[in-house]
Amino acid sequence: MSGFPWGAFAVNLAWAAGAALAVMLGTFAVALRIGVHRIVDVAWGLGFTVVAGVTCVLSAGEGDPVRRLLVTVLTAVWGLRLAVHIARRGRGHGEDPRYEAMLAKAPGSRSVYALRMVYLLQGGLVWLVSLPVQAAQYVPGRPSALAWAGTAVWALGVGFEAVGDAQLARFRADPGNRGRIMDRGLWSWTRHPNYFGDFCVWWGLFLLTCDSSAAAAVSVVSPLVMSLLLTKGSGQRLLERHMADRPGYAEYRARTSGFFPRPPRGPERA
Repeated sequence: MSGFPWGAFAVNLAWAAGAALAVMLGTFAVALRIGVHRIVDVAWGLGFTVVAGVTCVLSAGEGDPVRRLLVTVLTAVWGLRLAVHIARRGRGHGEDPRYEAMLAKAPGSRSVYALRMVYLLQGGLVWLVSLPVQAAQYVPGRPSALAWAGTAVWALGVGFEAVGDAQLARFRADPGNRGRIMDRGLWSWTRHPNYFGDFCVWWGLFLLTCDSSAAAAVSVVSPLVMSLLLTKGSGQRLLERHMADRPGYAEYRARTSGFFPRPPRGPERA
């Protein structure tokens, strides 16, 4: 599709970078005040929501109103749900062991190191990964069947995340499950329903750009980067390394898919 407004989109890229930076700097200030850097994980979903909102305002008169509203709502629903879930999960806990281990290696000021290696890095990732959220809102023309298919993929992803998170929260709330491996519900079909859900969310949002070859070309880096992060970066690989020595985890890994859902090899636990 021709007519993609490159000039307006370039301006949006700059504003989106500023919005992501503002969210992360504000979060950094709060973290210094309370002495816990784990709240940056809450800011991850909020950053995408802010970028989507800023883009929706800036793209007025450029992209299709239906697509602009759709992309903004989908991003906000995903981002705010994730932020609320992480905030609830971390309530009453101290520093995340991942950040504690990282900051223990800081050459010099821990705060400066955290700003550079955590907040600015995540701000840059928010900007990069949000490219479909930005580009889709500048696509002219009403959403096609492909765009609505992307919405369905997004819905599948959010469903997997929300259900998987709720199942895990209930499992952990039962004192009788302490020290046991969660292998029920969606967790019997994939060891990482939340990461698979994220995978679907970002490929779904990418499909909303595909009515424009230009928007798709500039956005495809986002789901590719997210797929790598979820499977090879800070997602699946890092978590499984941490879980490897847990009793029963080797058996769970042998019978349960590592990423894409499939029926378990053995009978699901009741």
